[in-house]
Amino acid sequence: MYKLNEQEIQSSMTLIDPAWILKGKFIHREVVLKNFIEAFSFMTSVALVAEKQGHHPNWKNVYNKVNIALNTHDADGLTTKDFDLAKAIDKILKN
Repeated sequence: MYKLNEQEIQSSMTLIDPAWILKGKFIHREVVLKNFIEAFSFMTSVALVAEKQGHHPNWKNVYNKVNIALNTHDADGLTTKDFDLAKAIDKILKN
């Protein structure tokens, strides 16, 4: 898996929800849900998809908020794996 260049990153950003923000070598998103149970359920859904993809998020949960940061550690930056997981997360949130 190779690290995306700036042009590839900018192009990939247009394919995910605008709530994702590029910060350095990561894409970030904060998700605010109704309560802790919904936040935990969301995280469980993401965990199942992430495990299937073999790509796991950096995240933090406080009550109803889930902060997600994606990057590919092996590539020391962003790869298509990050954007594929971001798209999957977007899909979970739409359902």
